[in-house]
Amino acid sequence: MVKVNGNEMDIAGMTVSELLEKEGYKPEKVAVELDLEIVPKAQYSSCILKDGSSVEVVSFVGGG
Repeated sequence: MVKVNGNEMDIAGMTVSELLEKEGYKPEKVAVELDLEIVPKAQYSSCILKDGSSVEVVSFVGGG
């Protein structure tokens, strides 16, 4: 199981890109932290989620 924004999900083996697509995130509008380290956008498609990992996906919101 992988913890995503505090929720346990059975997604070990997926890439960060696959997770973002599955959850409906737009990669250009989020930052991803995996096990307390920021994942560079260029590595989203090669970074594989492992059992026991913790992921935080943060969306950017504009406003004034």
